[in-house]
Amino acid sequence: MSDKIKSPILLLIVLIVVSLSLAGGVFYMLQKERAKSVSLQEELDDVKMKQKVTEAKLDESKKTISGLEVKMQEAKIQIDKINNELAQEKAAREDALNQLTQLKSELDQQKTLRADLEKKLGSAQKVTEKIQTQLKDLSSKKTELEKKIKDLEAQAKNAQDEGVELGTVIVTPETSVVVPTQSAKPGSEKQAAAAKPAGKQPVKSASEGKVLVINKDYNFAVIDLGAKDGIEIGNTFTVFHGNKNIGEVKVEKVHDSMAAAGFVSPDIKDKISEGDKVVRKAK
Repeated sequence: MSDKIKSPILLLIVLIVVSLSLAGGVFYMLQKERAKSVSLQEELDDVKMKQKVTEAKLDESKKTISGLEVKMQEAKIQIDKINNELAQEKAAREDALNQLTQLKSELDQQKTLRADLEKKLGSAQKVTEKIQTQLKDLSSKKTELEKKIKDLEAQAKNAQDEGVELGTVIVTPETSVVVPTQSAKPGSEKQAAAAKPAGKQPVKSASEGKVLVINKDYNFAVIDLGAKDGIEIGNTFTVFHGNKNIGEVKVEKVHDSMAAAGFVSPDIKDKISEGDKVVRKAK
């Protein structure tokens, strides 16, 4: 009986001990969980605090990003402006290079023109020197002509004193020719009439003469045949330089003892010389 009573008691004790152990374990676990919960709560609060700080930083970052986006837009506008300015500068540079090339080409042309002008200037200076030499020669010839004119005036005065009338005076840049015509002194008309046979004097006909004067400026020559030789306006003469036929001249004006004949062929101008023989062509 006593053994039967002890067994439940022992069992009860064991159960109580187990229960206490379990209660103690549960209490320990609860305490541990509570401590862990407190720790987690603290961590959660810390996380919430950090979240708030992060959110604040995020808001600040958003504001910063917005400012950066605005600045980026401004930077983009500045970049576009700079690109446009660079494009304009590039175009201006290309234009300047083109203008520089054109200026270089014009400079080369100017150099060429200058060289040509200097060459022409040199030629002009030579021509000027030649003209000055010709002017000196003409001045010398003018002086000679003036002297000849004075001599002719003196001869005319003497001729008038002697009863001779001075005829036509032909003056050219090369020489001068005097053609005297006779006139009787006062009181000598009877002697002239007595010496002159009655009726018209026959005209002497001549077909060969020579060149007296050449005027290349006006393209004519003076020959020593005139009206007294039967020469008429329109007569044509062949000119011989030595024995060579160099061309023809045609009478345009007739005086008593000479005639002015123009050049028929243009090339005769550079071939004809004073003293060349002229032969009248048959009509």
